[in-house]
Amino acid sequence: MTEEKKTETVFDEPGEQVFVRNATNPLKKVMMCSPRFYKFNGINVITAEWMRKGDEERNDVMVAEWQMLVDAYEANGIEVVQVQPRPEFEVMTFARDYGCMVKEGAVIGRFRHPVRQVETVAYEEKLKEMGVPIVARVNAGCMEGGDFWMIDDHTLAFGQVDRTDQAGVDNLRDQLQKFGYTVVGVPCPPDNLHLDMIFNIVAPQVALACIDQLPYNFLQMLKRRNFELIPVASEDMYKHGCNVQCIGDGKVVAIQKNKHINDKMRALGLDVIDVPLDQILHAGGGPHCLTQPIYRP
Repeated sequence: MTEEKKTETVFDEPGEQVFVRNATNPLKKVMMCSPRFYKFNGINVITAEWMRKGDEERNDVMVAEWQMLVDAYEANGIEVVQVQPRPEFEVMTFARDYGCMVKEGAVIGRFRHPVRQVETVAYEEKLKEMGVPIVARVNAGCMEGGDFWMIDDHTLAFGQVDRTDQAGVDNLRDQLQKFGYTVVGVPCPPDNLHLDMIFNIVAPQVALACIDQLPYNFLQMLKRRNFELIPVASEDMYKHGCNVQCIGDGKVVAIQKNKHINDKMRALGLDVIDVPLDQILHAGGGPHCLTQPIYRP
């Protein structure tokens, strides 16, 4: 397990620490969990299709690929805090999904599927160990972190795809308004699983987007905020084309084999760090799914 390092604390006001300010500032600390005990489960269309073809986990390969992602982060000065995997948590590796982070601290979501609901306790224990406050908790409906995006300093988008529902969005709207956030729901076709499979902010006001899968009102909201959208084909959702991780300073960690998408980012001047992920993608998630930002002031 990586030894935790000291990071410089940033405050907006005296005594008010900033945890995650936005989606694109330099990433300082993340939380991750090894797929050592991961078992395939057909709760998403990607894994269900691989299981139909007879594919199996191959945990040693998945762990090796996951470690390459960890190494890429650490090579870029990002502290990686690891949550200990447990055999009883059979589909635990996608650290993004237990909830999300805002400036004020952690938001604890609620998994849709019971097989994943047991994971929350492990992530919450690690948050407590790190001294991260919990500022909101879904207590009606469902919300998973793969559906969450900070569009700007005051606008939080939650995809309503397969896992997050209207009740969960409404519940968080009620809890987060005291911090000055506007919460918007983004309904999308359920086969896309999470919003981060079809939309991903890769630099300030620049995003990968499966435009055909996103609702008109959301696209108009992005247009009003002067976003440049890099088009991604809908079928590339199954290849995790949008599932990359911006780490700030113009750098993006991406999947090596999605060269045609990575080249579009490079054409805009972004520094794309290729990671050769393959087997772990069969579990239904990529770099963004595997990573929970903890400190991005």
